[in-house]
Amino acid sequence: MNIRYEGTITVSDYNYLRSTAGWGMLPLKQAQAGIDRSDFLVVAKEEDKTIGMARVITDGGCVALILDVVVLPEYQGKGIGKTILQMILSYIENNLDTGEIAYVALMAAKGKEGFYQKLGFEERPNDHHGAGMTQWIKK
Repeated sequence: MNIRYEGTITVSDYNYLRSTAGWGMLPLKQAQAGIDRSDFLVVAKEEDKTIGMARVITDGGCVALILDVVVLPEYQGKGIGKTILQMILSYIENNLDTGEIAYVALMAAKGKEGFYQKLGFEERPNDHHGAGMTQWIKK
């Protein structure tokens, strides 16, 4: 398996990966805006096939949100997702100055919490933090 990691993705590949995770496809304009406004994007490819991705957006200060973490089912369990997340976490750390901190958040897909815990994320709720909250707004 010869996997390479890049920093760009097409809207069609982005939407395809989203659909394989059960998230549905976004309108092209909305998907492209999300890609373009990502602070950092990691895309895994085997030859010309896009097999995984994740992206991060930040406030430019102390908060980073990891989004769209997905690896095609047939490639899961091979370290690709771990490599993608490690690259994103390194990006965040490398953009900090000595003494600075970053709050890094993500929303784990149901059943995938253990994957993120191995990378240092804490499941919520816990003794210190309440449950994460979300809301979808549709027009």
